[in-house]
Amino acid sequence: MKTFTITIPDNKESIFVEMMKSISFVKDIKSVSDPDITEEQQKIVYARIQRMEENPESCLSWEDIERKIKL
Repeated sequence: MKTFTITIPDNKESIFVEMMKSISFVKDIKSVSDPDITEEQQKIVYARIQRMEENPESCLSWEDIERKIKL
């Protein structure tokens, strides 16, 4: 059994679901919307990016981090 992830416009969802239901070998249809990160987590990330852009001197580059880890 294979599982596929697709992206469709919101305004086409009902058409797509009806089309999939009409195909006899389609076993399951689930609507999943970005379960990996919540809206609150997104806000935190965006705030950190903004803070980094406003104060770049307060951040370490990846190269600096690697050097510190290897010490």
